[in-house]
Amino acid sequence: MIPVCLYFQVHQPYRLRRYNYFDVGREHRYFDDAKNRALLARVAEKCYLPATAMLLRLFERHPGFAVSFSLSGCLLDQLRDFAPVRDAFRALAATGRVEFLAETSHHSLAWLASHEEFEEQIALHRARIVEDFGVAPRVFRNTELIYSDELARFLEERGYAGVLADGVEPLLGYRSPHHLYRAATLNGLPLLLRDYRLSDDIAFRFSDRSWSEHPLTAEKYDHWLSGLPGELLSLFMDFETFGEHQWKDSGIFQFFESWVRLYSSREGARFLTPSQAIDTLPRRDSLSAPRLLSWADEARDLSAWQGNELQRDTLRRLFALEDRIKSSGSDEMLQDFRRLSTSDHFYYMATKSYGDGDVHAYFSPFDSPYEAYMAFMHVLSDLERRASPARRPAAARPLRA
Repeated sequence: MIPVCLYFQVHQPYRLRRYNYFDVGREHRYFDDAKNRALLARVAEKCYLPATAMLLRLFERHPGFAVSFSLSGCLLDQLRDFAPVRDAFRALAATGRVEFLAETSHHSLAWLASHEEFEEQIALHRARIVEDFGVAPRVFRNTELIYSDELARFLEERGYAGVLADGVEPLLGYRSPHHLYRAATLNGLPLLLRDYRLSDDIAFRFSDRSWSEHPLTAEKYDHWLSGLPGELLSLFMDFETFGEHQWKDSGIFQFFESWVRLYSSREGARFLTPSQAIDTLPRRDSLSAPRLLSWADEARDLSAWQGNELQRDTLRRLFALEDRIKSSGSDEMLQDFRRLSTSDHFYYMATKSYGDGDVHAYFSPFDSPYEAYMAFMHVLSDLERRASPARRPAAARPLRA
């Protein structure tokens, strides 16, 4: 049996309140605290608490079971006031079979605009994981699996043991995602690639009655995996798959527990964390990604967050404030700046159509991309005044392609 690497992303953004033109210059409360608390409570009830309980059962029943998580700093900050979920993740960590990955503290798009801010957010996130779980992450997962050769070089120079990316055709070409590869860096940084088809069969298609493979049973999924060639199957998905994106009554919890049981019963079956895969598996070909890739939408590029001028304009203007906000010494402004750098705000502004557009609309708290843009721009206008009340905003920095 091919070894399986399971990775779950866990993230909740700080959503903007209905901030309008008349608030600019008068009101500096940008985020909807009541809505954020209510949404976290809902997702905790539907997903985080039952899903972490499910994983604890699986750890007890299957000694070889292991998973990895990337917990965004935005989520961890919100969990300070929601102890049951925080304690549930700590209980998983106490098993010794969970690896916590590195990422930016604010699940941000900082890599696209400022390497200085990107590095600062990595350091903040690392410190938070050490504080909350007592371990220092050694494998990196960038926001939305955004990846390129330049990012891999940056991470290798800073001593990371490996990096995650999506196993898309522009990166792999004719190759299979079922190996551990080397990034196009001096020392060949280990590169773990998501099998997006088998991951999305669970994360997106599981409850889709129009899907030709519906219903997906544990037996069917186990059969698909039993014939896979290769050395590593990486299944990466949002943790909210369990109970939030795929509702409990879809059978998602029963499916996952049954599949782990079936897979674990097979001879040679192994669950590996990213670090275990890196430490035990051979590294295959070197793969180059000269342009930025991601795990979002059909294009698997940056178009989910930077596909139109609304999105590009907001990111440019936001990061044009970076130096002034940091030199101001205001912790409050810096916190607002970083919360605004979270990828979700830009995702809500996407103007895509058809299937991609439906997914964006499902996750957005706004009625349209233009409403999301206006809410963000009103907030940004106020932040510009706070950062430089007597001067015009600085010229925007060029974004990376």
